[in-house]
Amino acid sequence: MRKRDPDKEDLVKQTAIALIVKDGLERFSMNRLAKACNISVATLYIYYKDRDDLIINIAMESGRLMSEAIIKDFDPEQSLEDGLRQQWINRYKFMVDYPHLSLFFDQLRSSSYQEEFLRGFLKDFIIVMGKFMRNVIERGEVEEMTIETYWSIAYAPLYALARFDNEGKGLDGKPFKLTEEVLWKTFDLVLKSLKK
Repeated sequence: MRKRDPDKEDLVKQTAIALIVKDGLERFSMNRLAKACNISVATLYIYYKDRDDLIINIAMESGRLMSEAIIKDFDPEQSLEDGLRQQWINRYKFMVDYPHLSLFFDQLRSSSYQEEFLRGFLKDFIIVMGKFMRNVIERGEVEEMTIETYWSIAYAPLYALARFDNEGKGLDGKPFKLTEEVLWKTFDLVLKSLKK
């Protein structure tokens, strides 16, 4: 049996992500991946048993990477403003450092892989964020709300701005580049909308 080559395995993962982002999950196949990597299809099966195994493994690994990045330097005991600011810093840095992963996650979230993908890395993340939410509610910094409501108010604007930035254009089709000024002005508005 041939040995696994870490460099080749990394090439396979990065190329798979790029193909899925570009063409979607529907058009993604092991044959297309092998061709894009300039390797034989048989080589892929050294690393993964099938297409689903490959996608799930990449999703789980990438999800853990995102989870670790998002909770870096984050303390669930922080005030609403400090905790939310750290989350915006971490999330924005992750989107800048790994632009393809955000688009890859979008593909997964609207697929049959969603449940397995989310289950794989959300456990620790949910514990930390849940504790943060309980703390800010108990301190009276925000109204009681579901985690989904909080997320929609707290982070959806950031993700929308990042999407405009990634696409290079705003709603009106004009060029758009996310600046620090726009980022933190939006943050201030989000914070104001959440505070009790």
